[in-house]
Amino acid sequence: MGVQLSGLFEPKVVEFKELAGKRIAIDAYNALYQFLSIIRQPTGEPLMDRDGNVTSHLSGLLYRNANLLEYGVLPVYVFDGAPPELKKGVVEGRVDTRLKAEERWKEALARGDLEEARIQAQASARLSRGILEDAKRLLGYMGIPVVQAPSEGEAQAAYMAGEKAVWAVGSQDFDSLLFGAPRLVRNITITGKRKLPRKNIYVNIVPELFDSETVLSDLGITREQLIDLSILVGTDYNPGGVEGIGPKKAYKIIRETGGIDVAVEKGLVRGFDYEPIKAFFMNPPVTDDYELSWKAPDEEGVVDFLCGERDFTESRVRKALEKIRAGIEKGRSQFSLDGWL
Repeated sequence: MGVQLSGLFEPKVVEFKELAGKRIAIDAYNALYQFLSIIRQPTGEPLMDRDGNVTSHLSGLLYRNANLLEYGVLPVYVFDGAPPELKKGVVEGRVDTRLKAEERWKEALARGDLEEARIQAQASARLSRGILEDAKRLLGYMGIPVVQAPSEGEAQAAYMAGEKAVWAVGSQDFDSLLFGAPRLVRNITITGKRKLPRKNIYVNIVPELFDSETVLSDLGITREQLIDLSILVGTDYNPGGVEGIGPKKAYKIIRETGGIDVAVEKGLVRGFDYEPIKAFFMNPPVTDDYELSWKAPDEEGVVDFLCGERDFTESRVRKALEKIRAGIEKGRSQFSLDGWL
């Protein structure tokens, strides 16, 4: 879920053509959950092959990346490693939440409520080892680099952006800003019109850019203070945060006191063990053991895997591969011309 900071700062809406030649480190788990949640049949079931293997994530990876590369965007997918001990309770809680959503999905189907069934089906999406292995396999065939993080994928992506190995982090969550990313791009793997749950309202999803320096300057705080603010609101390492404190109240407290420590001393916030959480955001485990190289796709490898093993339509796959091949050449060329470093 990540920290909820919506409403504190405004994004800059960007067009994909403005991202041409830019290397974007995408939080792989975040993107895969999106694909598994959104790419579903009307009754909520994910796409599957004849043997019952889920293929929604493979469809998302193929066609979404084909579109990104067509614009000249160069994606790299960063996969989570072992979750930190701080997150153990959250991980267990999410498993329970998804299992309950699966039960509600079946109940909605039984009573014929297809809209509710789809909502609950989306909430039940979960990653398996097979799904992760298939995702990495397809990305390899497509010529898109994969990075294995030692711990949190967003922390690794933020580190890579800070080292200028990539231009920005791609994720729906704001956590990468806490981890020190200079830029965050949201909605990079989901665009177009989306229906709001339980409402007959459609919204247009477009890429949003958050520049860390601008965000902090507009708020008048430092990255460390943004971390303090987020801990008060609640993060993956302290879900729920401090009772009764939302983003705006947390911002007011940090602006007035300068940090959690002073807020606790003044009695504005009840004391709690926030220091390990803050330390993790400031210095998460990361690695330099990765290589970023975008290569021409192994077209027959993709076709054999998706069409031969996962029942994709060959004509559609080959059309996407044409975009991928041309897009990688375009992105590498534009990257060389821009010299954004």
